[in-house]
Amino acid sequence: MKEIRVCAGGACIASGEAAVRDALLKALKEKGLEDKFKVVETGCMGMCSRGPFMVVDDVVYNKLNPKAVNEIVEEHLIHGNIVEKYLMELPSKERVKEAFKEHPFFSKQVKIVTRNLGQIDPGSIDDYLERGGYKALEKALKEMKPQDVIEEIKNSGLRGRGGAGFPIGLKWEFAAKQKDEAKYVVCNADEGDPGAFMDRAVLEGDPHSVIEGLAIAAYAIGAKKGFIYVRAEYPLAIERLTIAISQARNRGFLGKNILGTDFSFNIEIRIGAGAFVCGEETALMASVMGYRGQPWPKPPFPVEKGLWGHPTVINNVETLANIAWIINNGYKEFRKYGTEKSPGTKVFALAGKVKNTGLVEVPLGITLRELIFDIGGGIPNGKKLKAVQTGGPSGGVVPADKIDVPIDYESLTALGTIMGSGGVIVLDEDDCMVDVAKYFLEFTVHESCGKCTPCREGTRTMYEILDRITRGEGTMEDIDNLEELAQVIKESSLCGLGQTAPNPVLTTLRYFREEYEIHVKEKRCSAKKCRDLISYVIDPNACTGCTACKIACPTNAIEGELKKAHFIHQDNCIKCGSCMDVCRFNAIFKVSPPITDEETEKAVEFHLTSKNS
Repeated sequence: MKEIRVCAGGACIASGEAAVRDALLKALKEKGLEDKFKVVETGCMGMCSRGPFMVVDDVVYNKLNPKAVNEIVEEHLIHGNIVEKYLMELPSKERVKEAFKEHPFFSKQVKIVTRNLGQIDPGSIDDYLERGGYKALEKALKEMKPQDVIEEIKNSGLRGRGGAGFPIGLKWEFAAKQKDEAKYVVCNADEGDPGAFMDRAVLEGDPHSVIEGLAIAAYAIGAKKGFIYVRAEYPLAIERLTIAISQARNRGFLGKNILGTDFSFNIEIRIGAGAFVCGEETALMASVMGYRGQPWPKPPFPVEKGLWGHPTVINNVETLANIAWIINNGYKEFRKYGTEKSPGTKVFALAGKVKNTGLVEVPLGITLRELIFDIGGGIPNGKKLKAVQTGGPSGGVVPADKIDVPIDYESLTALGTIMGSGGVIVLDEDDCMVDVAKYFLEFTVHESCGKCTPCREGTRTMYEILDRITRGEGTMEDIDNLEELAQVIKESSLCGLGQTAPNPVLTTLRYFREEYEIHVKEKRCSAKKCRDLISYVIDPNACTGCTACKIACPTNAIEGELKKAHFIHQDNCIKCGSCMDVCRFNAIFKVSPPITDEETEKAVEFHLTSKNS
């Protein structure tokens, strides 16, 4: 039977994958093709902005719906004709079967962690085995001693992909040397950064690679029990992990005397309750043990005293998904990618103001420019790149003039940001950097566990200052206080959450201080983003009097008759933007600082002059 692969990653599911799958199964049944084609739902295929995807005879169809599926079944499956209007756009139309190699989004990628995503049914252990699954575990157990495994990982130079970048082999070695009969390994799948979905994609699309990596880690340090800590917001990942663990246990890859050896190991899933702080390793361990998710001081470190006081190794999903590949292919092959200090690849979630959003795996050392413009396709709607936010709430912004920096741990740290787990949010000229800092700090304030004063009180005070600035009520002293407070919180907080929370503020102050000063001195938002510092105005020359804006306005702030130019009364306007959202004639624009009704005419004149120039 020929396989038809349908992407069932999170983004494709959200885009209507279930309807596409059902339409495909129905069409195959109606055409009598059930015995000729096997429909396989895979994990994420990468380019989330163009789903749902379907692959037939290596031809990649994208942006599908049930109607498109029926056309493809009729033309492609029955008559052998490729339906071009649903193909991915390629530089060479003659090579339609090379979409995953030819398309710029994929051509610079190197698949190690994501090697099986889009290729296998994540619910089938047989699919995983057919692609070499559990061979690395077998090799480790039967051909290598625990120290040999550790040396292989040390030589590979693999660093933790959860954010800190600590050498994995070294961490395993520390734990292996501990004289304790009880040891644990933990997979940190509590991915909570806004805009990040790397771990989610791996868990949903290739859960066995994480299980195999965790088992090899357990063998290396002498652990018999492992936990996978998954956030409750990932129900599909939990479902597929549960199935995969059961399958692995039934096939002898988990349990007692694995593969006929003396090694025994089992895994349990722990579901987090949605606390971002539980991504921090000590808070995670507290949660696993049934306590409130709060961090504790280090040292001792988890490799010395972790779960229930015993040595514990904690690695994130992406880190563990690398392990089997390294054992199978050797550390020298792994080191062919990346840089000397940051070997291998990194999976990024590319999101924000970029044409091709999705899951990307590239060699470390690639530049942000390549990631955004070559792979991401650049900024849509003719806008200019303003900055790139990396590392989520713990990271910072990189301005457009520094995007030729290589992506590695040291280079990003020198710019004031971090790699983090791999979230990359692209910002364009319409984004206000003060508002960006406020957004991430609001998240951190909400997620602070409250245990230490610098984080609990300091981040809230920083947020209040930012809120004043974005409302046009800030002072120059506020900017100085904000910077000083950020440094204090960074140096005195208990855990990584508080220590890195000021990064978005510090980097925006470092690279975009002028925007802060404009907010304070001119009571103006140059990006026209901060609600209290803008007004919505109707251009009477462009308004057709369709009344769409008037109907949409929740406060009756818009006055006007049918087929006559309308007018927004500023005193009644709550600046929700509903009018601009429904206007089909680009007749509504924003101005900053805010204006009164009497100043509307001058604002329109200035707008038209600027537009013409």
